[in-house]
Amino acid sequence: MKFHGVLFFPVTPFTADGSLDEERLAQHIESGVAAGAGGVFVACGTGEFHALSTEEIERATQVAVRTTAGRVPVLAAAGGPTPVAREQAARVERAGADGILLLPPYLVSAPQQGLVRYVQEVTAATDLPVIFYQRGTARLTADTAAEIAALPGVVGLKDGIGDIERMHRIVRAVRAVPGTENFQFFNGLPTAEMTAPAYKGIGVELYSSAVFAFAPEIALAFHRALAEDDDALLSQLLDEFYGPLVALRDEVPGYAVSLVKAGVTLRGLDVGGVRPPLLDPAPEHLARLAKLLDHGLEVAGA
Repeated sequence: MKFHGVLFFPVTPFTADGSLDEERLAQHIESGVAAGAGGVFVACGTGEFHALSTEEIERATQVAVRTTAGRVPVLAAAGGPTPVAREQAARVERAGADGILLLPPYLVSAPQQGLVRYVQEVTAATDLPVIFYQRGTARLTADTAAEIAALPGVVGLKDGIGDIERMHRIVRAVRAVPGTENFQFFNGLPTAEMTAPAYKGIGVELYSSAVFAFAPEIALAFHRALAEDDDALLSQLLDEFYGPLVALRDEVPGYAVSLVKAGVTLRGLDVGGVRPPLLDPAPEHLARLAKLLDHGLEVAGA
């Protein structure tokens, strides 16, 4: 399973009564694949994994698999308490996914070998390839990352911490392990475009784009500019769209998800609000998002 291009992390639409909206999820995924997504990561961070039941994750995965129809890989999330993560992994496999994004264990801070054991326990519950998501309480040393990369079934590491030196050490340590030539690294920071040039410099070229969920035109323009070393367009997008978006995002905890979901609705597909403990954007923040979106599309030439 090899990824190229912009990776699509769809939101999870809800109906007026708060239940999973499979029809709108299918529409959302179809529009993203048609726009040129390199892969679909359903029911993950942007998709409110933290607020979904295991059964809803399975249903969302089924929708994604059915909608993509093999055009791009489909991955879904598992994580949290070990027994729950194992069940989620088994359900995601049953739903037909191509792989799993494994989020950290719930809350507790674990020793390095405990994190290795966690990955071993979850991967034993599925035959699907697994990408481990380093974030929160799961902070790997370079040696531990190399050990996890060598485990059967583990095919990638996604970083959500943002420590460039740590990640550089991890990349070098993993690459020193025989048989990891096809192992893939991902920048998984919120609004990853802000750090994509720096990550590219240490050999991490793949990144998750939340912006792609509501403005694929902007995300694709940025991706092309990064690949082609178009510094002028990169700078303009970072200064005039991504930077102000991050500033807005940082004003309220949880806006990394809430603003994305609101953006999808602003673009014409009503996907409902977010579930607790997140909050939907305030009216003044929605107005700023709409203005930013219009300007970003103009800069991207859309």
